Amino acid sequence: EAVQRAGRMTHRLLAFARQQPLEMQTVDLNRLVAGMSDLLMRTLGEDVAIETVLAGGLWPTCSDPAQIENALLNLAINARDAMPDGGRLTIETANAALDDSYAAANADVEPGQYVMLAVSDTGTGMTQDVIARAFDPFFTTKEPGRGTGLGLSMVYGFAKQSGGHLKIYSEPGRGTTVKLYLPRLLGGMAEAPGAQVARRDISAPRAHTVLVAEDDAAVRELATAFLESLGYTVLAAPDGPRALQLLRSHPEVSVLFTDVVMTGGMSGRDLASAALVERPDLRVLFTTGYTPNAIIHGGILDPGVHLLSKPFTAEALGARLRALLEQPATVK
Repeated sequence: EAVQRAGRMTHRLLAFARQQPLEMQTVDLNRLVAGMSDLLMRTLGEDVAIETVLAGGLWPTCSDPAQIENALLNLAINARDAMPDGGRLTIETANAALDDSYAAANADVEPGQYVMLAVSDTGTGMTQDVIARAFDPFFTTKEPGRGTGLGLSMVYGFAKQSGGHLKIYSEPGRGTTVKLYLPRLLGGMAEAPGAQVARRDISAPRAHTVLVAEDDAAVRELATAFLESLGYTVLAAPDGPRALQLLRSHPEVSVLFTDVVMTGGMSGRDLASAALVERPDLRVLFTTGYTPNAIIHGGILDPGVHLLSKPFTAEALGARLRALLEQPATVK
């Protein structure tokens, strides 16, 4: 048993160091996820409800299918352990594009097109300090005997060795989403690093002021820079109460762009509700690191609201805002 444990630990360390041998194949991520459903149900137990949302028209990727399965199983087990009283696990696939701005703000990320696998839970969540150390080998918040602290580091190493990316979004008491990005396969080979995302006219349709409410300073600054480059006037607040103060003193604000989960005692949904009482014509665009299927079913957002998932590109933000502003305002 000791030899077997040492072997598993060595394998995980090699994965973290990006030195494990990968058997690269064309992978249909939807088929792989669907094929793991029985294993996941047996592993996670009856207290965890599993929801799978597979994207139509999903791009293929070139990777090691066995390592993707190991990564998904590791993420699912971590999610289960974060829900000691049970909860819901959501597994999603999607096509994604990461642009130059996102790559500049995240180490070892190449801009281009990716296939995303997201695992979301409704568990205890993580603080920002824990997120900052989550990929460190041997780091764990579990009690002794319940983990080696190598699961996430292994997934991170595999993602980087495959030319991909791993990102965590989490809030204490709200749950966690981990997004694994693998390069899109084009013409029989993975897309070359540095491939650019096609752009179109996404500038502000006319003079508009956008109020950005976001508790993450880096994301707030990035969103502000994006919007200003597109021709918008931008006001920014780190939480809901201060966003409301800005809204009351700036009647020219026509759009509220707010994170769903924020510190400061007021969620994005609470902020939007309060803002719409005072400004029924205000347009609202939500953003979140959690995948839409992971949060809407939890009652955080009402059906029909406008939602932009993180990480978002300048093009995606500009396109969503332009489309929202071109719609007639709905008084609520």
